[in-house]
Amino acid sequence: MSTSSSSSDFFVIKALEDGVNVNGLTRGSDTRFHHSEKLDKGEVMIAQFTEHTSAVKVRGKAIVQTSHGEVKTEEE
Repeated sequence: MSTSSSSSDFFVIKALEDGVNVNGLTRGSDTRFHHSEKLDKGEVMIAQFTEHTSAVKVRGKAIVQTSHGEVKTEEE
């Protein structure tokens, strides 16, 4: 398996409540959802961007940690 420098960084999503949705979006001119996961409170997902995944959408209370820092989703 080869990795390019643009896809080698991992990021971490930690659910702060049950039912946090994580959706991967495709690359290209027609962006679509291609993968989804549901996390429960305390669960952690470790992921990375790939040749197929250009973005990730997180819905629910969670902490997202990247090499650029940490972001906590907004509370409604």
